Amino acid sequence: MKKPFKKVAVVGTGILGTQIAMLAANVGYKVKVYDPREGAFELAFNNRKAELKGKKITPFIPWERWERIRKAVVQVTDLREAVKDADFVIEAAPENIELKNKVFKQLGAMTPKNCILATNSSSIPVSKMEKSSGRPERCLNVHFYFPLQGTNMVDIMGGTKTLPAVMKKGREWIISIGCIPLTVNKEILGFCFNRVWRAIKREVLYMWGNGFVDFRDSDRGWMVFTKMKEGPFGLMDKVGLDVVYDIEMVYYNESKDPKDKPPAALLKMVKAGKLGVKSGKGFYTYPNPEFLRKDFLKPKG
Repeated sequence: MKKPFKKVAVVGTGILGTQIAMLAANVGYKVKVYDPREGAFELAFNNRKAELKGKKITPFIPWERWERIRKAVVQVTDLREAVKDADFVIEAAPENIELKNKVFKQLGAMTPKNCILATNSSSIPVSKMEKSSGRPERCLNVHFYFPLQGTNMVDIMGGTKTLPAVMKKGREWIISIGCIPLTVNKEILGFCFNRVWRAIKREVLYMWGNGFVDFRDSDRGWMVFTKMKEGPFGLMDKVGLDVVYDIEMVYYNESKDPKDKPPAALLKMVKAGKLGVKSGKGFYTYPNPEFLRKDFLKPKG
C-alpha cells in the first residue's frame, strides 16, 4: 500500500508512544521521537523488550527487526527539531487536557501548515484540543492499544471540522503500519473498542473498590474466558494506574454520574505511588506478577 506520509513524529515515548514509533519505522517511515528526558525512548524500548520476553509473547514486529528499528528512530529532546518537517505528528502525552492543549498549540506553531496532527488520547475527543492547534480541519484522534502484543487495532475519529481527506489519510496510515482502523463516524467519548474496554474496566473497578470481588478473581475469570495472558487488572497495571485514574475521571467529569467515578481505593493507590508496571507495584508486583505463575489458574481451595 502506498504510504500517505514520508516523515512521522511521535511526541512522548512512554508505553504507547514508543510502540507507535516502532511500527512506523518498521515499514520505512522516517521517524523522529520527542521526549524531554534524555534516553527515554531507549528505556521504554528495553522495557517493552523485557516485558514481552518475560511473558513469552511473540511480538507483532519480529525480534530480528528490533535492533534495526531502534537505530532508525531518531531521538531528540527539542520539540521543534522533532516536528519541523513532519507530515504527520501524533502526541502521546499524559491524559491531561491542559497539557494536551499546550502541546497542540506548540505543534500548530512548529509544524508545516499541511501537517496532520493526531492525539493518542485514551478518552479525550480531539474536538477539545483542535482549536489550540489553529488547524481544526487537520486534527484526528488516533488511539492505539498494545500493538507489539498483537492488539493491532486503532480507533480513529475526527473533530468538529476534520476534512474527509484527512480522515482518509489517517486510515491509510494506520493500515500502512499493519493495523486495523476502527472508524468512529461521529464523536463519542471513548471512541470504538476503547469504550467497550472502559465498560469492563468500570465494572471490575467497582466490584473491587466496593469489596464485592477480589481483583485476582476478576482477572482469573477474564483470562479463562478470553485465553489472554492477563486480566483487566493486569492490563491496568501495564497502562499505569495514574493514567487509568485520569481516564476514568474524564468520563466522570463528562457525565457527573456517581457510577462513573473511580473508586477511592484506586486514588489511594495512585497517591501511594503504586502505579503498576512502571513503579514495580500496582495490583500486582513486578517484574514477576502473580498472574504469570503456572498455578494462578489452577483450581485450589
